[in-house]
Parts: sequence; C-alpha cells; structure tokens
Amino acid sequence: MTAATSWQKSTFSGQQGEQCVEVAAQADTIWIRESDVQGMAARASRAGFAALIAGVKAGCFDR
Repeated sequence: MTAATSWQKSTFSGQQGEQCVEVAAQADTIWIRESDVQGMAARASRAGFAALIAGVKAGCFDR
C-alpha cells in the first residue's frame, strides 16, 4: 500500500461518511480499511476477498 493507492468508498456508507469502508486493489492484493483510520488497513488475496464478500452476502456473519 502506498500513498498513491486509489481507495473506493462503499456506496452503503451514507452521506455523512462516519461509517465508511474503503477498498483498494493492487495487483493480486485487495486492501480494506475504515476511512477514519487511514493509517491501518487489512489485506487479502483476491480469492480471499471474494470469499469474504460471498460470506457476507450469504449471511454467514449475521448475529
């Protein structure tokens, strides 16, 4: 991840921007961060990120 990384904000974050999730893609890596904590980010492979999104859509993480 570099200073020039191009981050995209989730369209579900709302207009206030208080609870934003952002992602960025670089080669085979997907970076994920919370917009108000820009110094930290988690990284995943493209396959790992796809599995995360599939799990979220399937409700695997619902409580």
